[in-house]
Amino acid sequence: MELDVGQLAARTGLSVDTIRYYQSFGLLPPPLRRGRRAFYGDDHLDRLERIRAMAGRGFSLKAIRALLEAGDASESDRMLLAAIEEQGDAPRYSSEELIAKTGVPAEVLRAVEQAGLAEAEVGADGRAGYTEDDLRMAAGAKKLLEYGFPLRRLLPIAVRYDRSVRKTVDAAIDLFDEHVRKSEDGDAERVARAFRELLPVVTALVAYHFQQRLVHRALRRLKRSGRRRELRRAVEEASRARVRLSWR
Repeated sequence: MELDVGQLAARTGLSVDTIRYYQSFGLLPPPLRRGRRAFYGDDHLDRLERIRAMAGRGFSLKAIRALLEAGDASESDRMLLAAIEEQGDAPRYSSEELIAKTGVPAEVLRAVEQAGLAEAEVGADGRAGYTEDDLRMAAGAKKLLEYGFPLRRLLPIAVRYDRSVRKTVDAAIDLFDEHVRKSEDGDAERVARAFRELLPVVTALVAYHFQQRLVHRALRRLKRSGRRRELRRAVEEASRARVRLSWR
């Protein structure tokens, strides 16, 4: 079967622009060419059906591309990849919508994006966008600015933290790979379930540890300064605001 892009669009119910976007994003192989004409075949139809099926399950285009590229991987690896991608919400908001909803200045968002600290995900519709969690993070960043934290000093701290976290995360993934994924002897469902159960545990532990260090060191500084009234009030507020370890 040989179809031009218009016929392929008619057969799949997708727009020509969407098909071309999928191709540019690496989801769809290039068409066969005969002179200046391009033709699509059965393999392209099958690939588009798989893309539509995965998009219907809520996977982002980035996840779909990873799943398609992992076609020869073990079922365990494919299930784990699916479990990882299931943790993220589908993108919902453009940069402009994030700015409008949170009030974060456009120049601040641009600076954060350029520093590699924020990245819009590409959704099943081919558009990049931010999630509800991203909006909450942006609102938190705005709160820091409202309290007078200068962006030019915040960003370097955030970049250093991000680099450190990336190294720690890579080491944690190695541990999971060695002691969980490989030990399950190819049981795809058990590996995926382990990931789903461990992710909130690890996330809570990291958040709790960061808060413990922040609170303890801040209180130590106040104690050294001799400002007892401020110290007493800080201890009370820290107790109220503490992250509680909990997960299901």
